[in-house]
Amino acid sequence: MRNQRNEVALLERPQTTRKQRPAERGWRWLPLSRTHLVLILSTAAFYLAVLLAVVTTSRLVALDWWVMMFKPYQHWPGLLPFLNIYVIAGQRGPSAIVVSIWLTWRCWRTRSWRPLLVLAVSLVLLNMSVGAVKIGMGRLGPHYAHVAGSNELFLGGGIFPSGHTANAVVTWGILAYLATRWRRFGAVAAGFMGITIGLTTLYLGTHWVSDVLAGWAAGALVLLALPLFEPVIVSADDRMQAAWADRAAIWARLRGRGPAGAARPGTPSVVRATVPAPAAADRRQPAKARRKGSSAGKPKGLPPKAKASAKTAVKVSAKASTKVSVKPSAKGGPSRAGARTPQPRGAAG
Repeated sequence: MRNQRNEVALLERPQTTRKQRPAERGWRWLPLSRTHLVLILSTAAFYLAVLLAVVTTSRLVALDWWVMMFKPYQHWPGLLPFLNIYVIAGQRGPSAIVVSIWLTWRCWRTRSWRPLLVLAVSLVLLNMSVGAVKIGMGRLGPHYAHVAGSNELFLGGGIFPSGHTANAVVTWGILAYLATRWRRFGAVAAGFMGITIGLTTLYLGTHWVSDVLAGWAAGALVLLALPLFEPVIVSADDRMQAAWADRAAIWARLRGRGPAGAARPGTPSVVRATVPAPAAADRRQPAKARRKGSSAGKPKGLPPKAKASAKTAVKVSAKASTKVSVKPSAKGGPSRAGARTPQPRGAAG
């Protein structure tokens, strides 16, 4: 018997397969295309190659010193005033403010927080990746170099990779990343800004050539890694939209409460049904209605035929009540009570 019950229980138990299992909660990394993966790996390999070339004091370091000793700002001094201002477009603060203004307009137009969230995630990735390498390498800039031909590493500096160049690539590259119609134009403009900002730092003598190369690679890696964080951005966007909708509903309710309880046009109002007390209802009734008393005996809500039959029944009962014998008084006339009652037909004086 036990074996039979166990077999029946096994047969009645629903069989679940892998396809029928509910999807696990949480976000996963989005699958990347082969081209995207190749770009990420090649950019990371280039970044690592530049890093190893600087550490090993290769020919790239010799090129750094040659450009520094050439001093481009002395050969073309006419460009110095303009480029001193133009390099500000690569600084994180001013460029982020300018780009965030346009992204705020995009948020208002698309009714989504995604543009600003993309900018925030990209800046966080940029600060973490570039900042960690700057602190780890500790390289000094060209104006603070001590020994000619050395890589100037681990001396407490923070010049490798170039923060201006990486920031220009990421900040202006966000415009191309979020563009819908003019994506090619945005990509060309972002590439122009990244390249020219890097060359401007070389002209001003604030960075080595290897710093600029590493800055280009670091900024490109951040842009290429953004699609991996799209699930996080979408989840944060949904939560922020839900919180904003809740606050808007609460604010609409607060604005809808007027002095007389009437809601303003365009705002939701809450209708509250109030039942008056019996005493208050009696006071509101006219005097005639109070004299007649309650209308419980009158039929309400009946069909016409039922109302007619009820009226006839009331008339018949009234006639029957009028047929009452009248007792004469001592003076030979009817009493006061009998005088008011109607006399039946054929009755004497």
